[in-house]
Amino acid sequence: MTGFEQAQAHFGAGVDAMNAGDVDGAMAAFRRVLALAPELPEAHVNLGLLLAERDPVLSEKHYQRAIASDPLRLDGYVHLGALLASHKRFAEAEASYRLALALDPHSAPALSNLGVLLACSGREAQAAACYRAAIAAAPGYQPARFNWSYLLLRNGEFAAGWRQFEGRGWYASFARHFDFPRWTGQPLAGASLMIAVEAGHGDMIQFCRYASLARRHGAARIGLVCHPGLKRLFATLAGVDVLYAVDEEIPRTGWDYWTPPLSMPLHFGTELATIPAPLPYLAPARADVARLAPMVDAAAGGLRVGLRVGVVWQGNPRFENDADRSIAALSTLAPLASLPNMRFFSLQKGASGSQQDAFPGLIDLAPLIGDFADTAALIDALDLVISVDTAVAHLAGALGKPVWVLLPAYKPDWRWLTGRDDSPWYPAVMRLFRQATAGDWDAVIARVRQALAAL
Repeated sequence: MTGFEQAQAHFGAGVDAMNAGDVDGAMAAFRRVLALAPELPEAHVNLGLLLAERDPVLSEKHYQRAIASDPLRLDGYVHLGALLASHKRFAEAEASYRLALALDPHSAPALSNLGVLLACSGREAQAAACYRAAIAAAPGYQPARFNWSYLLLRNGEFAAGWRQFEGRGWYASFARHFDFPRWTGQPLAGASLMIAVEAGHGDMIQFCRYASLARRHGAARIGLVCHPGLKRLFATLAGVDVLYAVDEEIPRTGWDYWTPPLSMPLHFGTELATIPAPLPYLAPARADVARLAPMVDAAAGGLRVGLRVGVVWQGNPRFENDADRSIAALSTLAPLASLPNMRFFSLQKGASGSQQDAFPGLIDLAPLIGDFADTAALIDALDLVISVDTAVAHLAGALGKPVWVLLPAYKPDWRWLTGRDDSPWYPAVMRLFRQATAGDWDAVIARVRQALAAL
């Protein structure tokens, strides 16, 4: 076998390993390729992709080597741009995307990625033009639709936004699981409907409200699939006949339709003025309240003076924008500690709860939390929740509890809309505190402190 044939064989093995999710095996194969063919751009691009999270510096070098080996190779510029954008090197990322578009003005990936970058930098009209051009060039390129949906939904253009939001693909596994058809707006009178699990805990808490809307449209039987940590909480949800956790056996047959929950606003025609928001639509179980409320009293020293405020400062670190939406250090919230007539309670789960000493007097409730039903009962014993953009913020809103949500300036989620300090998803109970400058949580906390003092 010649060196070229050996390189081809290793390259094929690397692609197979990538498709199988074997990152280490794929990297080893592509390195063997480069030992035989050091300038092969395809191998450099694939190694760049595999190294993007593990070693972004080395990933960038591989992309640059691919471009140097083949300056006409478009995907090298696109992937390099994505890497640079993920590290907020926006000018360089934009330059890389525009080099790709100089090679192919109709490249849907380059147009879509450039649209994201432009949207993040406030050039929304240009971003929308990029998305439209990407979809015109490749109508089946779903990432462009999905990226455009964020822009549309954030600006309250729900009719168009929900349609483009169907470009998301993360619910595809359920399409393979169910042997009954997907609901796409057919009449529900007398029908049975299975609502699948989708995205994160917060998404499910926000959109589980649509079960009762399906009931009002005549659905005779409604099932709901959810994360295990939500099952006990969702037992209080109106309109649902049967609950399944994703780690349980879920029926493949026996239902008329299934639907992803985040597609229900599209098929029900939800506009800003028609968001179903009958708060509260979730409630803590009485037994959980009876068990946990005395523990909150005991943790507070038996005192019921002033406000009881729950705080959450970090979300799931696996979330793509977690570095911006979470507060790295609890000490950032410490200025709140000196406010009189207030007791602060941590609802923070995970390793971040170990930061308690950075906030004098903070009472840690995390040891009492086993699932979201426990969290709901604890929130019931509080007067206010202050949280970054996490599932706990949605939970407090769904319970009808006053909740203040701290939002980043960079990539705030679409559901909080633009320029508002309230949320039509949780009317009258939710208040939004937005960063004016990316990364500046100190100014946000100063405004929160002022608002708390006014109470």
